[in-house]
Amino acid sequence: MYKTTGFLSFVLRRFTGVVLVLYLFMHMWVIGSINQGTEVFDARLAMVQHPLFKLGEVLLLAAVVYHALDGIRLLMVNWFGVTNYRKSLFYAVLAISVLLVIAGGIPMIMFMLEEMG
Repeated sequence: MYKTTGFLSFVLRRFTGVVLVLYLFMHMWVIGSINQGTEVFDARLAMVQHPLFKLGEVLLLAAVVYHALDGIRLLMVNWFGVTNYRKSLFYAVLAISVLLVIAGGIPMIMFMLEEMG
């Protein structure tokens, strides 16, 4: 059971879902600090401009892309009954996710390195 693509898809989808919820709370924490004054907001905004957070944005991109594509895969499997292709669709989702994260992550990392240097 633990070695099937269905289980792996389930675990990755749950993990990325939790990551997205945690990001949402952090986002609200930073944006909501505008109500506490500009000093607090500027301090929190400066904190998330740190290079470590920039790398975290690439991981966030990976979570968003995988979660979205796997959701589309689930809709295809459940609504159109393509259960014979579940394994192939899972690997297609992984491959497309990796390609999109590379395509989106490289410019983000280049921009981060440009800011640092």
